[in-house]
Amino acid sequence: MNDDYPRLGPKAAEDEVPMPAGRARGLSLRAVLPNAITAAALCSGLTGIRFAIAENWSLAIFAVILAGLLDGIDGRIARLLKAQSRFGAELDSLADSLSFGMAPAIIFYLWTLQDLPRLGWFAALAFAICCALRLARFNAQIDVDHQPHKSAGFLTGVPAPVGAGLAFLPFYLWMATGREEFREPIICAVWMVGMAFLMISNIATLSWTSIRPRRNVRLELIAGVGILCAALLLEPWWALVAICAVYLALMPYSLVRYARVKRLREAGAARAPTPSTEANGLPPID
Repeated sequence: MNDDYPRLGPKAAEDEVPMPAGRARGLSLRAVLPNAITAAALCSGLTGIRFAIAENWSLAIFAVILAGLLDGIDGRIARLLKAQSRFGAELDSLADSLSFGMAPAIIFYLWTLQDLPRLGWFAALAFAICCALRLARFNAQIDVDHQPHKSAGFLTGVPAPVGAGLAFLPFYLWMATGREEFREPIICAVWMVGMAFLMISNIATLSWTSIRPRRNVRLELIAGVGILCAALLLEPWWALVAICAVYLALMPYSLVRYARVKRLREAGAARAPTPSTEANGLPPID
């Protein structure tokens, strides 16, 4: 073995060219930061389980919500820093499965579903499994060119962080009103299963890229965001209820909007010239 080229393990391939020791380069902080935020989101989601075991329900829910906020910025920071990687995508999916699948399922089970030992556990399992299936479908379609929903600016099904937030709607109402009806195990189990199937459904849902408010409502939009932030500080549970209600109310609108986009695309494809007419120099058939 040549001492000029030290190796810290086996080669990845027989034709690998060893790098001289003098050419070793340090790790860029730009590549680490997005993955560090993803790891922080994972820690936040799993810490929610610890709070739930201690029956500190509010902190458990807020830990999962914090994980959702961190999950929403890690990808954007990666694109901003041009630090996207396949490793980061895989880490993000694994963290999402634990923070928005397993953690909400366990928190919900400890909060109310354990009063239904069998049906409640099945509901929690359904939610965790559906979250994992959604993320697996997302990973399988990363390299797929033809994605009708994505190309039109929509998402397929409810995203995992949103699904976790919607699943906690009975808890928000319970905290806001103090009424035990919202903690009824059967109702909560049915609701959680419904949110689980929304995550793996094929319905088109709105994404941030498809939301484009008009310019003449810019000031009103800024004021609305400010009021929402104030409401989250003063009345967090009612604010979360309102956010869930608005999202659920927008789902039929997203279906109608995607159907309209799909019709327009099909009409445009019907008017497009066929390869045979282009080759013969003939005009397209209307």
